[in-house]
Amino acid sequence: MAETPLAFEIITFVVLALFFIVDLFVIGRRPHVPSTKECVQHIAFFVVMALIFGGCIWFFAGSKPAIEFYSGWLTEYSLSIDNLFVFVIIMSNFAVPKQLQKYVLSVGITIALIFRGIFILIGAALISRFTWVFFIFGAFLIYTAVKLVIGGDDDEEYHENGLIRTLRKVIKITDDYDGEKLRTTRNGVRYWTPMLIVFLTIGTTDVMFAFDSIPAIFGLTKDPFLVFTSNVFALLGLQQLYFLLGALLDKLVYLPAGLSVVLGFIGVKLVMEALHGNTLPFINGGHGVHWVPEVPTWLSLAVIVVAIGGASIASVIKMKTLESGKKA
Repeated sequence: MAETPLAFEIITFVVLALFFIVDLFVIGRRPHVPSTKECVQHIAFFVVMALIFGGCIWFFAGSKPAIEFYSGWLTEYSLSIDNLFVFVIIMSNFAVPKQLQKYVLSVGITIALIFRGIFILIGAALISRFTWVFFIFGAFLIYTAVKLVIGGDDDEEYHENGLIRTLRKVIKITDDYDGEKLRTTRNGVRYWTPMLIVFLTIGTTDVMFAFDSIPAIFGLTKDPFLVFTSNVFALLGLQQLYFLLGALLDKLVYLPAGLSVVLGFIGVKLVMEALHGNTLPFINGGHGVHWVPEVPTWLSLAVIVVAIGGASIASVIKMKTLESGKKA
């Protein structure tokens, strides 16, 4: 159920649509490698916009939904940064020219937004009808948190999924790119370019990412509007972040640990909420387990800030220590 006024939501969707059109289809369509200054300016702009948007929510709807938005946005943004590891590997594997990578990311982010919107609608419908789905969401997030800790090297190598492997067998694909074109002609024969495979890879990979991010955000707020806007603000500026952090991603060594703390915390929070509103007959006779405490929204935000901030600071300290050790 939405906690914000309808007029505010309509205006928000219009403004966000304009942001996306300009960011992805005006700026993003100009093939070039953005400078560090350009990246920093874009990222700073969207971060400030997210902070202002949270302040507007606070003004129009109160502190609780505002804190939920900030918590969701920080979580989704952190997950997006972690996902950039895979995007870097995909771009490298398919040898995407540097000047085309911005365009590829623009299309990939658009695909991501569509898929996440669908997942959010499905998630909201499930939660409103079946509260026990929190048990599944919570267990999955806890599993993901553990996997991040013990399987932190999963992203070091990208493996094509079955869809991409099958596609390569049934259609003609060239080895070389032809600008932004999906189709090209060689010796009078029509071929698909590798751009098609790259788009499909980015899109299907983000579907897998959504299985982590959507349950995580629903663990912080049940308002579909806040869930969606948290995702949108996390995706805005992501392509600039890709170029800014591309060379530094492998140095954020403690980010997976910070994310595992966040996902584990939200997973436990979801299980606690599921127990509190329990309707499953084999648990406490189908009644809620009311001795289970409710986690306040401010505590969720505090855990996210401390975990992600601490992991980032620790990564920077280790990076500087290693660099000073090499100089010595």
